Amino acid sequence: MTGRGRRVLVTGASSGIGRATAHRLATEGARLVLVSRSEGVLDEVARECTARGASETLVLPTDVGDHEAVEATFAAAFAAYGGLDGVVHAAGVAAYGRFHDVPPEVFEGVLRTNLVGTANVARAAVRLFEERRGGSLVLLGSVLGKMSTPWMSPYATSKWGVAGLARALQIEARSLPGVEVSLVSPGGVDTPIYDLAATWVGHHGNPPPPVTTPEKVAQACVAALDRARRDKDVGFGNPVMVAGFRLLPGVFDALVTPLMARMGLDGRDTPPTAGNVLEPVPEGEAVRGRWPHVWGQVR
Repeated sequence: MTGRGRRVLVTGASSGIGRATAHRLATEGARLVLVSRSEGVLDEVARECTARGASETLVLPTDVGDHEAVEATFAAAFAAYGGLDGVVHAAGVAAYGRFHDVPPEVFEGVLRTNLVGTANVARAAVRLFEERRGGSLVLLGSVLGKMSTPWMSPYATSKWGVAGLARALQIEARSLPGVEVSLVSPGGVDTPIYDLAATWVGHHGNPPPPVTTPEKVAQACVAALDRARRDKDVGFGNPVMVAGFRLLPGVFDALVTPLMARMGLDGRDTPPTAGNVLEPVPEGEAVRGRWPHVWGQVR
C-alpha cells in the first residue's frame, strides 16, 4: 500500500532520520505510529506530522532493546489501526572510544539498541506481515556495516550485525508472500547522533564527509517502502570508502586513523559521557545536527 492512509510505524521518530522519515510520510497522509524513548519529544513530532498532513498519529514511547515492550507496541499499533503496512526502523545510538576504554555497559548498550533492537522490531514486524500476508520492513544500516574505523567499535559491530540480519531476513522473506525487507545504508548524515553519542576519546564525533541530510535518507527509506531494495547506499562517498577497506586494506589501515582524527572528531575537549546510550537525552533531539556542509539537499 502506498500514499494516503498507509499505516507505518517509525522507530527513532524523535530525532534525525526517524523524525525526517515521519515528516515525509506525513506529507503523503500516512497514519503514523511514532516510537522512541522520548515521550515528550514524540508528542512534538506528532504535532509536526499532523501539521504536515498525517491522517492520524499514535505516540508509543518504547525502548526497542526491550523485546516485551516492542511486542506491546506492535499490539497497540494493531489495536489502533487494524494492522501495519510498513515499518521503518531508524532507532540508533553511538559510542566513541578505543575498544578497551569504552565501559562494558556502554558497549553492550549500543548493541542492545542497534542490533538487539533491530532484531526485536524485525521479529514483531515479520510475524505481523506474515499473518497479514503483506508488509514492508525497512532497516537502517550504515556504511560502518561494511567497513570499520578506529574509535567506533560498538557502532561498527552493531551495524555489521544489522547488515547480516537484514540479508538473512531478505532470503527468508522470499518464502513469505507479500513480505519485503530492505536495508538502507547511509554514510555521514547531519543529525544529532554525534553530539548525543557516548564518548571516551576526549571529543565528540563528526559525520564523515561527504555529509548528506536526514531528509535525503528519509527519501530513500520511503522509496524502499514502495519498492524493496537489498541495500540502498545513501552517500556517494560510501562505495569509495568500502572499496578502499576491502581492496586496499593495507593502505586503508594506514590512512584511516589520521583521517578519522582530522575529520571524524570535532576537536572540542569533552569529558567521558555515556551520552544517550543508556538513557535518552530529549533536549538534544532534532531533525538535523550542526553540520551545514552537506551534499544532496532534500527538504
